[in-house]
Amino acid sequence: MNSFKELTVWQNAYRLALEVYRITCAFPSSEQYGLASQMKRASVSIPSNIAEGYKRQSRKEYLQFLSIASGSAGELETQLLLSGDLGFLDIEDFQRVSKLSEEVSKGLGNLIKALKSPRSPNPKPQTPNPPK
Repeated sequence: MNSFKELTVWQNAYRLALEVYRITCAFPSSEQYGLASQMKRASVSIPSNIAEGYKRQSRKEYLQFLSIASGSAGELETQLLLSGDLGFLDIEDFQRVSKLSEEVSKGLGNLIKALKSPRSPNPKPQTPNPPK
């Protein structure tokens, strides 16, 4: 893989950020600097941290940035619930964006799990000692 843009989880996270920007435009003006602003920051944080971690030099750093992205995804899921319960989102937008948010969280979890698993052993068979 040559770019973070090829990662499905990054692509979904990027789409999620775009959706959050679209849906928060309809929030009450009193929330544009409150909940809407927090949702935008959290949603942008997810693909940004995936990308930054991907560009880092070590697996440990990559995992740290994925952990931050995962935390932002949890923050956004909570904010989506609040927005729905406060009546700022219609049911269709809420369901669509919540589903995408859950897909992103699941994708992040799977990527973190894969990176934490031990690397597969060297597939080359060992050459036995030659007979004397």
